[in-house]
Amino acid sequence: MASQITQWSVEAAGAPEISGETKPRRNLLWADKPLLALPQEASTLVDAFQRGVKISGPSPYLGHRVVTNGVAGPYVWQTYNEVNKRVKNLGSGFANRGLTVDSSVGLFSINRAEWIIAEQAAFLNSCITVPLYDTLGAEAIEFISTQTKIPLVVATKDKVAILLKIKEKLPSLKHIVVMDGADEALINSGKEKDVEIIGILELEREGEEKPLTGTLPTKDSIATICYTSGTTGQPKGAIITHGNLLSFCGGCEALNGTPHAIGYNKDDSYMSYLPLAHVFERMVFVCLTYEGARLGFFQGDTLKLLDDVMELKPTMFASVPRLYNRIYDKVFNGVKQKGGLAATLFNKAYAAKKANLASGTVKHFLWDKIVFGKVRARLGGRVRLILTGAAPLSADVMDFLRICFSATVLQGYGATETSGASTSTDLLDVTSGHIGGPSPICEVKLVDVESMGYTVKDQPFPRGEILIRGNNIFKGYYQSQEKTDEVLTSDGWYRTGDVGQFDPKGRLQIIDRAKNIFKLAQGEYIAPEKIEMVYLKHEAVAQAFVYGDSLQAVVVAVIVPDEDTLKHWVEAKGLPVKPFAELCQDDDVRKALLEDLTKYGRAEGLKGFELVKDIYLETTPFSPENGLHTPTFKLKRHEAQAKYRSQIDAMYAKLSATA
Repeated sequence: MASQITQWSVEAAGAPEISGETKPRRNLLWADKPLLALPQEASTLVDAFQRGVKISGPSPYLGHRVVTNGVAGPYVWQTYNEVNKRVKNLGSGFANRGLTVDSSVGLFSINRAEWIIAEQAAFLNSCITVPLYDTLGAEAIEFISTQTKIPLVVATKDKVAILLKIKEKLPSLKHIVVMDGADEALINSGKEKDVEIIGILELEREGEEKPLTGTLPTKDSIATICYTSGTTGQPKGAIITHGNLLSFCGGCEALNGTPHAIGYNKDDSYMSYLPLAHVFERMVFVCLTYEGARLGFFQGDTLKLLDDVMELKPTMFASVPRLYNRIYDKVFNGVKQKGGLAATLFNKAYAAKKANLASGTVKHFLWDKIVFGKVRARLGGRVRLILTGAAPLSADVMDFLRICFSATVLQGYGATETSGASTSTDLLDVTSGHIGGPSPICEVKLVDVESMGYTVKDQPFPRGEILIRGNNIFKGYYQSQEKTDEVLTSDGWYRTGDVGQFDPKGRLQIIDRAKNIFKLAQGEYIAPEKIEMVYLKHEAVAQAFVYGDSLQAVVVAVIVPDEDTLKHWVEAKGLPVKPFAELCQDDDVRKALLEDLTKYGRAEGLKGFELVKDIYLETTPFSPENGLHTPTFKLKRHEAQAKYRSQIDAMYAKLSATA
């Protein structure tokens, strides 16, 4: 079937020719149909949850492991009916606290059942959920809480302490609902700060005793304001409606009955560990809740994630490239260490299955049993569908997952602003190196990026910035029309900032980044100028070029030291003083400067993923004359990346070898 498909996306029927743009491309089944908006039986996230209750009422919904004396037990489940009762009671509790249409409700915890219960309870009153996460820092929490005027936050005890510490800067905060219970000492600490602290079970009991019905949302009601880190300054709050978050679910449902359907259902189980504060995980929850599936949470420690997976034995698993890369490295390092007959057998089986991928086959009657069974057990042994997103996954790792887990592997492409995936690979297409075609909910086009030399007239493939339009596109950034106008065109296209091309079969490929921001392999956004500005304040640094790769988990840098200062700095460190060129080639100097920059970066507030993990020392300054600076002395990143490609590759190779 896959070999018979010549185009995995098609030009939108009747689309006009526009200079500097490709025609919009759509899902291969949706060239001349209206873009899909909603699943058949839900127009809001309240409806989607209630459909799950209808399908799987007495069946398990949300599961967690009880940890006793540091030892995690089996999964304990709450049914759809039990969760539904808690949601209604908590919704009444919120209403009794004065929450109403468009009131903001903060959610501040790692993934757990109460996060989902609190969000659904908020929706019963048409409230807007605002996820908070401390990786952005206390300053960002203060900014988000103040901008959205949050009166009530549902949080775990450890997060309550963060909120109380900055309470005087949060004038709108009046109530904190504690997911894991509030003792008398915690309640009194809230009174001292003029904020009510109450355990979630207590508020649910109050809601049961004093039921109060709120106003239900519509498809156009704001469901959440999801904050993302910007290139500079404060985070931006993406306004996402109920309809936005339901759109991908609608697109999946529309493909049911075709060979392209993902086919998840009430019998599926899923391991939840990717942050619910991010759209990718919430999109998965929406889809699986709509079908009445079961969702188990990890303990909260990613180092114990695979232990949780072994206990849950999920049928579906979603992650970011960082984890898949780690599994890939561990498997191949293990094979290499074993050597001998075991390595020979593995390599033979791997080669055979890789050859079978060309015909669309991910299973093998013999090798799956005698070679890949142990590898498959790493994800519980039952996984049939693996999802990856947030950053690109290399073709080698994509093939590895299909071969070793005998599973369907789908890679999605999207952003917070697109409410999750806008394109995804197809079940029938087991080739790698692309991100598939558009979902039935949206269309995609390319626009010239002349400053980088990318145009839609390029051969053999048109190239340009990727723009997306459809029912999944967010409504703008909260209280920031200027930033909204930077990414949303007047006719509804979202400018992704990514540069792409369509391959001969109409599948999208990412080839570059048009904006000065990039995403690491685990999904964190990096603003290189911000990091460079920090390092440029270090006495020994004259110029800096910070680089990150979406297939890598860390950033590296090319540093031009200040020649005079470097000699004094080296002497102060007790290292031998040499001519400048020799100092830049001295590995001891490089290591010492890297260590110093790491300490300096931390002291200046850089987060762990923003710290460079290796540096190359350059003797020749960047300048307009050598093509690395503009006439106004701004760094030309595209040219710098090309010039230092070999040094960048060498740094990543060294880091990979020592990982």
